[in-house]
Amino acid sequence: MADAHGHRRRVALPCAVRLRLCLLEAAIDATQRRDGAINRPLFSLYDRRAPADPRPDAAGVSSTDVTVDASRGLWARVFTPPAPEHEHSSSSSTTTPRPVIVYFHGGGFAMFSAASRPFDAHCRTLCAGVGAVVVSVDYRLAPEHRFPAAYDDGEAVLRYLATTGLRDEHGVPMDLSACFLAGDSAGGNIAHHVAQRWTTTTTTPATPPPPSDNPVNLAGVILLEPYFGGEERTKAERALEGVAPVVNIRRSDRWWRAFLPEGADRNHPAAHVTGDAGPEPELQEAFPPAMVVVGGLDPLQDWDRRYAGMLRRKGKAVRVVEFPEAIHAFYFFPEFAGDIRKLVGEIRAFVEDSIMSKQSIA
Repeated sequence: MADAHGHRRRVALPCAVRLRLCLLEAAIDATQRRDGAINRPLFSLYDRRAPADPRPDAAGVSSTDVTVDASRGLWARVFTPPAPEHEHSSSSSTTTPRPVIVYFHGGGFAMFSAASRPFDAHCRTLCAGVGAVVVSVDYRLAPEHRFPAAYDDGEAVLRYLATTGLRDEHGVPMDLSACFLAGDSAGGNIAHHVAQRWTTTTTTPATPPPPSDNPVNLAGVILLEPYFGGEERTKAERALEGVAPVVNIRRSDRWWRAFLPEGADRNHPAAHVTGDAGPEPELQEAFPPAMVVVGGLDPLQDWDRRYAGMLRRKGKAVRVVEFPEAIHAFYFFPEFAGDIRKLVGEIRAFVEDSIMSKQSIA
């Protein structure tokens, strides 16, 4: 973005947002080494963690942590919504089963946690606003755990849900036939690849088929400004370099080097899924409808639109939701309350429409 004299100008943001962004960017740059490794003790000074709380908060949402696989340190935070008003007043002991959103946090595959305060608050907002059980996955981080560790962990959580259902632990019935994979930034990338794996008919010893009595059916994927890329520098990446916050070429290249296999470039299939620099990904008929959120001030926007175009070429249902003035990760800042309300409303509509569509087909 440039002014009338061709000089780059920064995106106009509220002072409180700019201050928090400065702290975030300083933490990223101070703790991220050239090879992508994170000085985790130093980063923890910035990354404050929210404890799980089984007591309902002001919105009626409660949370608990569950261990998915102790051998790899894999766990998830489960957020349960309040009962609707008509169920509070009902004399019936039954409660309507809730859809499930399995959520993957962002952070360049290398930072943050399901317990990080911005992600804890974001998942609470989704849980209350959509009326769904939200399972926030604390997947293993790069570069200590490179590709495909995060995808393996996402798939492991689905197998855990298929086996346990979480019903006894949380007291809220869950409709695993209406399961949605969601994520922001790098988490959106993970959601796509886990959906691709879960719906594929090809299996290997590392990725066995889902259980024969598998109750987990993917009803949709919800990608918030997902993190895809390639060797090409897109128009948006070039135009917003040095202008937009959080994501820039230098940081992005380090995150990809940290996550991708040693020696791989950004055209690796984990990053480049749009078919511009190689074959398009194989998607099975069962790959679910997608909702893709695009920010007009996000350097990733061209990749996100190309991703939606790839899905359409393959005959998949895609709902693209544009936020023309949105920066990357706008949904973490209360100052953007109007856009956040719109986002939650769009997600709720997508979830409800996807469930109704599956019911009508059945």
